[in-house]
Amino acid sequence: MTIHCDIVSAEEGIFSGLVESLVATGEMGELGINYGHAPLLTALHPGPVRIVTQHGDEEVYYVSGGFLEVQPGAVTILADAALRADDVDEAAAEEARREAVQTLTNQSGDFDYGRASSQLAEAAAQLATLRKMRNRAGRG
Repeated sequence: MTIHCDIVSAEEGIFSGLVESLVATGEMGELGINYGHAPLLTALHPGPVRIVTQHGDEEVYYVSGGFLEVQPGAVTILADAALRADDVDEAAAEEARREAVQTLTNQSGDFDYGRASSQLAEAAAQLATLRKMRNRAGRG
């Protein structure tokens, strides 16, 4: 049994099609969505979204946050930003993580803690998405 899934960022639609399952990280932790799931609306934390398509292929996407909505027969992810995990630039994410850690360590007079911690969380989530993708590829 499948459910229609749309993953949409502020800039573009990233994925649209039938899926057997979807796993994302909501406010209360990781959640799995399958056909027949109860209606749901939750905020998403930055991190990976894993889907299994109707043909059994697994695809991984990175979302920087947003919302997940489940309705009968459809699941929609409205993300602030979303990328195919293959499109995440590991070097840029690692550099952003290093800069955010340095900013948090060396606080200056015009320091913006909220912005620095947000940048650190986003970079860490991108790197975690890449690690999960690599771990899955190594298993199989």
